[in-house]
Amino acid sequence: MKIEHEDTKARRRAWSGMRIGGGCAVSFLFFAATLRAEVGGYRVWVSDEKSGEVTVIDGHSQKAVQTIAASPRPRGIHAGPDGKFVYVALSGTAPEGPPGLRAKPVAPATEKKKAGRGGDGIGVLDAEQLKLVKILPAETDPENLDISTDGRLIYISNEDGRAASILDVMGEKILATIKVQEEPEGVRIAPDGKMCWITCETEGWLCLIDTRDRKLAGEIHVEGRPRDLAFSKDGSRAYVPSETEGMLRIVDTAARKVVGEIQLGEGARPMACAMSGDGKRLYVSNGRAETISVIDTDDNKVVGKIKAGARPWGIALSPDGEILYAANGPSNDVSVIDVRMQKEVARIKCGEGPWGICVVK
Repeated sequence: MKIEHEDTKARRRAWSGMRIGGGCAVSFLFFAATLRAEVGGYRVWVSDEKSGEVTVIDGHSQKAVQTIAASPRPRGIHAGPDGKFVYVALSGTAPEGPPGLRAKPVAPATEKKKAGRGGDGIGVLDAEQLKLVKILPAETDPENLDISTDGRLIYISNEDGRAASILDVMGEKILATIKVQEEPEGVRIAPDGKMCWITCETEGWLCLIDTRDRKLAGEIHVEGRPRDLAFSKDGSRAYVPSETEGMLRIVDTAARKVVGEIQLGEGARPMACAMSGDGKRLYVSNGRAETISVIDTDDNKVVGKIKAGARPWGIALSPDGEILYAANGPSNDVSVIDVRMQKEVARIKCGEGPWGICVVK
């Protein structure tokens, strides 16, 4: 059990009365340093979709310390289980236009090869050297990904390919490509590792891939343009944001059916999810509403709404679960949120169009 010392409590009380701005910068750094001392060092990795970069933020100073070229169009970003490498989905498909009418890849394959920028693939970033070291195959238009607990396999959503692919990391080859519903985006491996769930936006489907047979094992209709999902700690429930309906749907994973709904409030356009380590709180970015919803997973109700930046998308928690980071695409920055106070305490500038976030300890 974590015991909070009196001096730490005092610092929290002092911090709670401060406002965002240059005048509190020193105090914030002191506050952040205290947290880092408690949990050890960590870095925050942000994919900048429009500028073709990954921004690395130091969790101690809460400052960007490196910008890594990772083009074209980096989106989904996740760390390997040992923290040595960070993997980012790179797409040669331009972001403008609806499905079927999007622009062709940003440059011919020969030009990409000459420039060393790659096309559709999974970029491998060295977490110590802070650089892109290789690009692995990923099939057409990779948007997001998840990684097996042993780090050997990466499951990828191929948005314009209407498919999911499975990448052998060591072998650097695609093992299987599975057709799913239109516009696959979110990718989450269930806690028991038996199924990989893919959210498909256009017509509202969850597609389940058997990780042993590497085949489609079922589909669940949820409607409302699902973007992401998160599992309860025991894996019995999946929480699925329905963007166009401003709600979370709760899915019984054994019965494979929707068993509940949580309304997120007026204007909410839920996008991404982040579950706390103890499974008691779920955080949901609300896109154009510029807020983060806080969900009590015991009662399945909203217990807080935190103001963030412009259209928060990807979100991730610090290793101790006390700071939430949110990627604000239109304002080109990251919100730093104290989850106990349920308050944004700082903004960190990034490249253009921050999309995804992961934290590496």
